[in-house]
Amino acid sequence: MLVERYKYMRIQGKALARNTMFAKGVFSICWQMIQQDVMEEEDKDLFKEIDRWFAENLPWPPPCKRQEPVVCWFKTENSDEMLKMIRPALWLLEKYNHPYYLVYTNTPGEIVYEDHYQVAAKTDGFLQIDEVQPSWSPDNSTETEAGSL
Repeated sequence: MLVERYKYMRIQGKALARNTMFAKGVFSICWQMIQQDVMEEEDKDLFKEIDRWFAENLPWPPPCKRQEPVVCWFKTENSDEMLKMIRPALWLLEKYNHPYYLVYTNTPGEIVYEDHYQVAAKTDGFLQIDEVQPSWSPDNSTETEAGSL
C-alpha cells in the first residue's frame, strides 16, 4: 500500500497559521470553530471529549506549548489508535463544510521533538509563492480536449 511508504501523516486545512505559515492542523481548526461559535453545543462537547482523550493519551510537545513555529505529524507506524480517535473530529469538519487534507511525507522538516506517536518539526515561517510557470503541454495550448485530463 502506498501509505505504508510514508513515515509521517498530518490532517490539515487550507488556512495558514501566522507563526508557521503552514496549514493549520485538525485541533487548531476545531478549536477555532468553537471559539468562533460555529459548532452546535452538542458538537462542541464532542470535540472537547476528543481533545480530552488526546490530552490524556498523547504527550503535548513542549515546542507546541511554547507556540514555537513547529508543525506536528503523527508517526504512521503508531497512528492507528490516534486516527481511530480523531475520526469524529473529521466528521465534524465535514458536517460544517470545512475542507481538510490528509498529508503524508517522509520529510516533515527538522524534527525538534519526538515521542512514540508523533514528531514536531520546525518550520522557517517562510511561504514561497512562485509565478505560474510556462505550460509544459506538448502543444503549448491552453485548451484541453475532453477526456484528456
